[in-house]
Amino acid sequence: MEVKVSVVIPVYNAEKYLVQCLESVKNQTLKDIQIICVNDGSTDKSLDIINEYAQNDSRFVVINQKNCGCGKAYNVGMAKADGEFIGFVEPDDYISDDMYETLYKVAKLNDIDFVKSDFAEFNSQGETNYRALTYSKEYYNKVINPKDDLNVFNFAMNTWTGLYKREFLEKNDINYHETAGASFQDNGFWFKTFCFADKVYFLDKAFYNYRIDNPNSSVNDPNKVFCMKIEYDLIYSFLNKNRKLKEKFKYIYQLRRFKNYKFSYKRIAQKYKLSFLRVFANDLKEAERRQEIDKSLFRKDELREMFLIKHFPLLYFIFFK
Repeated sequence: MEVKVSVVIPVYNAEKYLVQCLESVKNQTLKDIQIICVNDGSTDKSLDIINEYAQNDSRFVVINQKNCGCGKAYNVGMAKADGEFIGFVEPDDYISDDMYETLYKVAKLNDIDFVKSDFAEFNSQGETNYRALTYSKEYYNKVINPKDDLNVFNFAMNTWTGLYKREFLEKNDINYHETAGASFQDNGFWFKTFCFADKVYFLDKAFYNYRIDNPNSSVNDPNKVFCMKIEYDLIYSFLNKNRKLKEKFKYIYQLRRFKNYKFSYKRIAQKYKLSFLRVFANDLKEAERRQEIDKSLFRKDELREMFLIKHFPLLYFIFFK
């Protein structure tokens, strides 16, 4: 079988949601797929579940490793991929039956580096919410070069709503950061794909269903205080190694870092907020010293917040708890 799409699923203690996830991938209308499940040292029944699927469906590939983190699991899965394109699914989410057939047809027809789509958020009570990558409708259903329109860097940041040409990823050595114990490692992958791509495509339809009420999700872990900083320091190291890309994208990088630091600030435990703000302030001052902040990219309210964080983090903490 010629593999059209390899689907990488990193699995860690996901037994509660795993069957729903695997069934949705197994039942894709596109049958020429490879389903790579990377068990990242689970201590529950997750490994038993994916092994059972592999016994009954030859398209499943199981990789069992000690706990190394999500970034490592994704990279191990990508290294095993045989597909022309690669997709990612988190083990507590699920996808529509026609997701990969639709995305693959678009990718082939337009010979693109990657295609992405809108998505839906859902919870265990059955409530759903449609989420658009962007509310600027002119970006949908056509080929775009991110280098020509940096506004695409303002789109919703995720890696799992799309398909990526494997040749494109390998040629540009695009992978996930493997920082032990860290989170948000998809940020670096997302940023690199947009930096290197010449042809991308966005679909205004939701196929991917993203769970928002898993208590074990990294976005719900108040102890991962500085993981966002670690990830953005690594992205900056990547830019420093690619001087042409840095000149092109350094201002956009600072914008994305500001927005995601704010996201991180909102979710961390109260007792860590002030220390995080002080780190935030130092990074803003360093970016300003290097003349890497383009104020025209920020809204007026963001500029006011930036000023307050940079010069008066304690006041920001008091007013924006």
